[in-house]
Amino acid sequence: MTNAVEDLATRSEDEVREHLAAGKLVEGLQHMSPDYLRGIRRILTVSADTELISAPAYLRAAQHAPALNNFGSAVSIIQDELAHAHIGYRLLGDLGVDMNRLIYEREPAAFKYPYAFDLPLDSWYELVLANALYDQAGFVLLSDVHRSSTFGPWKRALAKVDKEETFHLRHGRTWVKKLCADPDDKAQLQASLDWMFILTLEWFGLPDDRKRHGIQLEYGFKGMSNDELRQTWMGEVVPFFDEVGLDVPAHWDEDAERWAIDCPFPARFDEDAKRWHLEDGPITWDEVMARWKARGPMNHDYVGRLQRGYRSRRMLAA
Repeated sequence: MTNAVEDLATRSEDEVREHLAAGKLVEGLQHMSPDYLRGIRRILTVSADTELISAPAYLRAAQHAPALNNFGSAVSIIQDELAHAHIGYRLLGDLGVDMNRLIYEREPAAFKYPYAFDLPLDSWYELVLANALYDQAGFVLLSDVHRSSTFGPWKRALAKVDKEETFHLRHGRTWVKKLCADPDDKAQLQASLDWMFILTLEWFGLPDDRKRHGIQLEYGFKGMSNDELRQTWMGEVVPFFDEVGLDVPAHWDEDAERWAIDCPFPARFDEDAKRWHLEDGPITWDEVMARWKARGPMNHDYVGRLQRGYRSRRMLAA
């Protein structure tokens, strides 16, 4: 799928650190060490895969749009997500990755995106909550990368992505406020929020005491740790849901000066029923990682949809 990083990135680790210490951006392979190249490929792949898989996930829910113009708004968001994915994959192509193999020939379980997108979005309520929750998580992550990234081409590209993600967030929040005005719609939102909020808490990965960020922070692939990103996300979404009168299991702890989670976390999740077994208490992160690695019910379906045209064309050409 890729050329050996040792053949493409010939700078030493000391040379890269000196380059960064001088306040210079990394503009291409000529400035990279093998470790830097591995790291930037990894984070770009996660970002591009997440943007790509959101397209079939959002399209599934968009069919429940209440009117044609609302469907059009959802499709505009999907178009943006595909464009954002293209940015990531295009940069990976510049870094020696075979884009066709990466996108169209990988097995579904090899894609690297948050587990939340492996759960089906089955209603308009779930789509607008995904905009308010998932897109906010993506915005927090990419805004951090935009501020902190030492990889120049991605840093510049994210200026455009940030602006478009703001539209996605506004779409979600506008619709949540509108639906909360009706008691029946508000109840439907609450039912979906009960499973989607905690699922998005997982979005940011292992807690800091389980995750070594090391080179990610040292080389400026990101500026904040997983727990710092999770805190930033809660700081955006918890006040909003409090404002519209929807309940989320989190609050601001004045004494600790941080957002506190008010339910067992991590917890056991029934993906078929879309229900958290909070009554069982917390589980281990090893159990969560096993669920993540097994992927969820929509993994094969979504990846299959994205790869279908390419594979059909290859079969016809054979």
